[in-house]
Amino acid sequence: MNQDDQETTSRPRGEWGEEYLPIAGHGLIGDLRTAALVGTDGRIDWFCVPRFDSPSVFGALLDARRGGFWTMEPMYESATCDQFYFPDTNILITRMLTPDGIVEVQDFMPIRRERDPGHRQRLVRRVVNVRGRMRLAVRIAPRMDYGRDRHRLDRTPDGVRFTGESLTLLLRASVGLDLDDTDAHAEFDLSEGETALFVLETTDASGCPGASDFSGPEGSGTGTVDAETAEELFEATVAFWRRWLSQSMYTGRWREMVHRSALTLKMLTHEPTGAIVAAPTLGLPEQVGGARNWDYRYVWIRDAAFSLYALLRLGFTQEAQGFMDWLTERLRSATDGREGPLRVVYSIDGNADLPEETLEHLEGYRGSRPVRTGNNASGQRQLDIYGELIDSIYLFNKYGAGISHESWTDLCAILDWLLEHWDSVDQSIWETRAGRQHHTYSRLMCWVAVERMIRMARQRGLPGDLGRWTSVRDQIYHQIMARGWDPQACTFVQRLSADAGTPPENILDASLLLMPMVKFVSPVDPRFLSTVDAIAGRLVVDSLVFRYDPEQAPDGLDGTEGTFSICSFWWVEALARSGEVEQARLALEKMFTYANHVGLYAEQIGLTGEHLGNFPQAFTHLALISSAINLDRAMG
Repeated sequence: MNQDDQETTSRPRGEWGEEYLPIAGHGLIGDLRTAALVGTDGRIDWFCVPRFDSPSVFGALLDARRGGFWTMEPMYESATCDQFYFPDTNILITRMLTPDGIVEVQDFMPIRRERDPGHRQRLVRRVVNVRGRMRLAVRIAPRMDYGRDRHRLDRTPDGVRFTGESLTLLLRASVGLDLDDTDAHAEFDLSEGETALFVLETTDASGCPGASDFSGPEGSGTGTVDAETAEELFEATVAFWRRWLSQSMYTGRWREMVHRSALTLKMLTHEPTGAIVAAPTLGLPEQVGGARNWDYRYVWIRDAAFSLYALLRLGFTQEAQGFMDWLTERLRSATDGREGPLRVVYSIDGNADLPEETLEHLEGYRGSRPVRTGNNASGQRQLDIYGELIDSIYLFNKYGAGISHESWTDLCAILDWLLEHWDSVDQSIWETRAGRQHHTYSRLMCWVAVERMIRMARQRGLPGDLGRWTSVRDQIYHQIMARGWDPQACTFVQRLSADAGTPPENILDASLLLMPMVKFVSPVDPRFLSTVDAIAGRLVVDSLVFRYDPEQAPDGLDGTEGTFSICSFWWVEALARSGEVEQARLALEKMFTYANHVGLYAEQIGLTGEHLGNFPQAFTHLALISSAINLDRAMG
C-alpha cells in the first residue's frame, strides 16, 4: 500500500517540536500485558497490542504522520496541561486548564485482580469536567502493524470497529462519533460535573471481545458506555495497584521515588509468563537524529536478573517467583550452542530468534532513523549474563522459596560450560558492535557466577565439584587483579591486558562501579577507591555518568549518546558504600531532579537534561531502588 494514503494529522505540521513531545513528556499506563504512553497534551502516541512486543496501533511517537494516535484536546488556542498519577497507582491523570474551565483525562487499563482468568484488554479514557465549561476534540486514528496494515472502519451496535488484517479494535464512547475513511472523531461540550467515556478494546480476529461490561442501545451506532461500570473498573484498578504496593517493605527516606519505580517495574512485567521487559518502546534515539535506535521490548537476562534483585529487596516475592518460573523454562531449554547455553535476550515467551528489521516507512522520532524492530544482540556472546543470572538465583534461594533439584542440575550444567569458556572474548554488558574483547566486567561476573554457586552448594549441602569451582574462581580473581588493573593510572579498566606483565589500555568503564556491590572487593579497598576517583574525573559530569568514552573505546556505532541513568545510580551506591555518604546523598537528590514529571526515567539523559533512549527503562528504575536502599542503610 502507499503509506501516504494513511497519513494522520491532528495539528498543523511544522518544526519537529510541534510534532513530537519530548520523550520525557509522557506517562505510562498498562495492564501487565502491554502498555501505552500518554503525552502531557493528552495524546496517546504509543500503544502495542496485545503484548509489549506486538506491532503498534498508535505509533506517532516514531512517525507523526504515519504512526497513528489518539488525541484529546481542548478547543482553545492555548491550554495549560499537567499530569500526575492517582496516588499509589498506575492510573494517569492529565489536567487541561483554560480560562473557561478545567477537565481531567483519567487514563488507565483496567485490572481487577492478580492473574485474572477473565482479564480483558481495554484502554479507558474518562474525561471529567472539574470547573466551568469546555469544548473538546477527540480523534482516534489507529495505524495497525506499525502503520503498514490498512484497516476497515465500521459502525456496530456497540460502537465503532477498526478491522485490520490480524487485529480488531472495538471503540465505545458516550459521545456521538463521526467517521471518515480511517478515523473516528468528535467535538463535544462538557459542563461542570459532566463526564465523557471512551473505551478501546482489543478483540480477536473475528472482532468478538466476548461479553462486555459496557452496553449501548441496540443499533444506536454511537455505543454509549455505562458510567457506573466505568467507575467500578476505576475503583477496582485503584484497589489492585494499592493492594500490590502495600506489600512493599521499604520505609526509607525516598518512599515516593522508590515506590514509583516499583510500580513501573511491575507495569513492565508480563503477568501471563512472568517475563520482565527492558522497556515498552522501540526506536527512541540515544542521540536525536542518530542511528542508535534499538528495540527494547524484550527480556534481557541481565536486566531481568537485576529487577528480580530489586523486587526481592522490597518484598515482592510473587514477582520474583513469576520470573523464576520464566527463567526455569530457559534453563530447561538451554543448549550448548555456539555462543553458550543461554541467549542474551529473549522474547516474552522465550524465543531467542529476534532478527533485526528496519521499518523503512517510518521517519523515526524527530527524524531519528533507522527504526528497528527485533534485536541482533540476541546472537551475541555476553559472558556477564551468567553472573547476573546466578546471583539473582542465589538471592531467590536465600530470600525466596528456594530452587528445585531440577533447577540446580540445570545450573550445574550451565556452570560446566562457563568453566570451560570464561577466559574468552565477548561483547559484554554494553553490547558493542566493534568486535569482541577480553572485558574486565565479564570476568567479574564470571567470578560472581562461580562464587555464588559455591555459596549455594555450601549453604544447602547441594552437590557440586567444589574443588574445581574454587580453583576456577580463584583463577578469575587473580586474572582481574593482574590484567584488569592499570598500576600506572591506579584504576581498574574496561579491558584486560594481553598478559600479566603488560599494562592494559587506560579505558575506564562505569560498570566496574559494581565491584563492591557483588562483593568482589571491599568498598574501601584502595584499588576501588582510586577507581572511583578516576571515574569521577573522566566519566562523571555533576551527578550524571557516561558508561565509557567511545572515542577511547570505539563501539562500532556512529554518533554519540547521553549519560547512562543506571550508571548514575551505580555512582550513588558506590559513593555510599565507600563512605562518601553526603556526596552520595547529594548525587541521588540531583538524579531525582532528572526524573520526568511523574517520576519516570529513560535509558539516558543528555547533558542539558533531556531524556534519550527507550522509555521508561526497567534497568534504571531498579538501580534507583538499590541505590536508595543502600544509601538509607549507610545513613542509618
